[in-house]
Amino acid sequence: MATVNLGSIKFNWQGAYAGGTAYAVDDVVSYNGSSYICKLASTGNLPTNNTYWDQMSSAGTNGTDLTTTLTTQGDIVYRDASGLARLGAGTAGQVLQSGGTGANVSWGTVSSDFVKLADTTTTGSESSIIIDGYFTSDYDFYKVFLSNLCINADTQGHIGIRYRISNANFTATGYYSSNDGTYKTSSATNNWNGGEWQNDKWGLGGWNMPTVNASGRYRTVNFEVTIPSPLDTNTYKNIQVHGGGWERAANYTYNINQIGSISTQDALSGITFYNVSGGTFASGCRIVLYGMKS
Repeated sequence: MATVNLGSIKFNWQGAYAGGTAYAVDDVVSYNGSSYICKLASTGNLPTNNTYWDQMSSAGTNGTDLTTTLTTQGDIVYRDASGLARLGAGTAGQVLQSGGTGANVSWGTVSSDFVKLADTTTTGSESSIIIDGYFTSDYDFYKVFLSNLCINADTQGHIGIRYRISNANFTATGYYSSNDGTYKTSSATNNWNGGEWQNDKWGLGGWNMPTVNASGRYRTVNFEVTIPSPLDTNTYKNIQVHGGGWERAANYTYNINQIGSISTQDALSGITFYNVSGGTFASGCRIVLYGMKS
């Protein structure tokens, strides 16, 4: 009766194929990512030789080694017309843009007709609020929003505005404006009008600004200022203002509409807001500048 070695009724893993090794039936080796089982004892016969080996499993498709495609921090990979391709990092602030079906992706700069250029809040020690150095040929109009305006000391006075030329206030007596507004007391509604003629500033009406010690920090004034074409050297510079809020002692609220110009054709570099009677702005006054395309 034949003797059967039960320990041989199994696959015998031999690891990677070696040409000098003698392989017996049921030996299993790996070769080029696939596995093979020996069906006829041999030495030096490659596993791809079907006389001696049967294939047990086949190697899958290797993934692309992206370390050879992506070479620099910030690179991304995309599919172009022929395969995987590298797109190097764009410049700061750029965004990834699609060229549509059948086109490659690319970096591009976001274009907008209304862009925030500056945003600051007072700390409580500023005697004036200055916005300077932001006017460029990129925009045709500028908007300045002043919110939560209030001053610290009980100094009666309203907002004064001066344009800036070459980073300095324009203080010549060349300011002209007209304005009108309405103010409401507990018992009446009244209209008001005024303006400047050859003044050294624009004044936003005759209403006194709220002050911390007169009415508390919770009463404020707010303004929206439009500055058209500040770099145009062919015309005098203009301004438009709308706003209002509480007066100093909170006896009435008001609104104001104002247009003005200065008798200079010089390009502007900025604008200054201040209290015509002195005093510092309270903390929390916010100033935001936007550039607008026509």
